[in-house]
Amino acid sequence: MSRKIQFSKYQGAGNDFVLIDNRNNHFDRNNKDLVKKLCDRRFGIGGDGLMLLQHNENFDFEMVYYNADGGEGTMCGNGGRCIVAFARDLNIISNRTDFVAVDGPHLAEITDSQVNLGMIDVHEINRDGEAYVLNTGSPHYIAKVQNLKEFNVYTEGYAIRNNETYGKSGININFIEAEGDGYFVRTFERGVEDETYACGTGATAAAMAMAIDKNLEGDITLPIRVLGGQLYISFHKSGNTFTNVYLKGPANFVFSGEIEID
Repeated sequence: MSRKIQFSKYQGAGNDFVLIDNRNNHFDRNNKDLVKKLCDRRFGIGGDGLMLLQHNENFDFEMVYYNADGGEGTMCGNGGRCIVAFARDLNIISNRTDFVAVDGPHLAEITDSQVNLGMIDVHEINRDGEAYVLNTGSPHYIAKVQNLKEFNVYTEGYAIRNNETYGKSGININFIEAEGDGYFVRTFERGVEDETYACGTGATAAAMAMAIDKNLEGDITLPIRVLGGQLYISFHKSGNTFTNVYLKGPANFVFSGEIEID
């Protein structure tokens, strides 16, 4: 028996997502194969991930995020911005929200297409050789490189993501290069298993890593350019502790429709 699912498509700096209003719980949260099919760019809608907007008694809504491989994922920063725009377009919120995701509560403000999303505090940064390793809602590996424009992100990222250290649980691999007063970042994402146009938690992690690298302290805002656009990361840094963390960038509606599934 086939049925139709209504969906919307949003993108945040080129990171694209399928969004479903599941406050009625009609979508099976455990159907990994269906999520994977909907994210497929040839046989489904296409997206780097899928999100369900769920009812929550204590917050404006709950964000449930899935990677393109169908598995339920950790926090997605660009996804978080997109679901805020989705919630506004559903008239659930106006310009401010307090929602909950897998890594806890998030505050956000939205003005036109720009969403400023509160992220979790970070208290620990580790090193792997010259690289930085930290968790900003998802785990990230940050490595400085030269000539990032021509760098083989897929090959190098795949190798690190699948090595003996990270292969079992996986990690997102971010390559970074100084650019003007900010940085250029390219990311190989686990779950997508390819380079994406943007990664919000990755841009946040990269900005923190560079603040450590440059011995910056206090209130900091760093511009981070990704393949899909411009992001801005702000936080207060005291030693290796980052608080009042925000990820700002675009979240745009692309199209909506319905898809028939078996």
